[in-house]
Amino acid sequence: MTALTDAGGERTTLYCLGHAGGGVAGYRRWPSLVGPDVDVVPLLLPGRDGRRREPRVTDRAALLADLMPILTERAGTGPYAVYGHSMGALVAYTLTRALTDTGAPPPLFLAVGACLPPHVATALVSAADLPDEHLLPILDRLGSLPAGEMARPGGLWHRAVLPVLRDDLRLAGSLRQAALDSVTGGQVDTPVLVFAGRDDPLAVPALLEEWRGWATGRVEARTVDGDHFFVGTPELPRLVGQACRDRAAALAPGGRR
Repeated sequence: MTALTDAGGERTTLYCLGHAGGGVAGYRRWPSLVGPDVDVVPLLLPGRDGRRREPRVTDRAALLADLMPILTERAGTGPYAVYGHSMGALVAYTLTRALTDTGAPPPLFLAVGACLPPHVATALVSAADLPDEHLLPILDRLGSLPAGEMARPGGLWHRAVLPVLRDDLRLAGSLRQAALDSVTGGQVDTPVLVFAGRDDPLAVPALLEEWRGWATGRVEARTVDGDHFFVGTPELPRLVGQACRDRAAALAPGGRR
């Protein structure tokens, strides 16, 4: 049975996907920040946190096998939206595009943060197999390294996090390649919200405008305070939560589309 709001309307499920090398801890505060009528459901990929004993996914086929059943089940029962941060944005795009192929009802919108569109090359696109001495400085510039980690080879972060990060970069490369394929990629048939961190050294706000070529409908870009990891700031969940309510209201019977 679909959950209803106090006003009698359906609640929106907001699926959230995390950045490379991490889990979903960045969404811990989102349920208290998104506002009413929105249920936050982080989607944890295999190989980390509570799923750390499961094999990590490194390609599109394995990703879809793992996550698509969750979204296709919800797609037939009520409104939902998808937000992905950094690599999670590529995952969110891939899921949204795959849902179109299945004929499932699309999400209210696709929201992406801190991620350049698939056709824009970045320093991390082919970095999965770089030696540590080349990869770690790139990660350090993004703020992805704990303080002092480059000087502690063989430490806990190198042993526990770096292998996950490398596999996530392989996954991101696979998803970018599939997005550029005429069969598995292309535009999504749903509105797209693009969020950029004002001080992000990788996905700079001006380049995020390039997402406008990846949707058949409206694409709205917004710059927020923060660097590459602005997912943990209060502003973002409030904006995404309001977008859920606005879009749900617009699509309700009698709503203004």
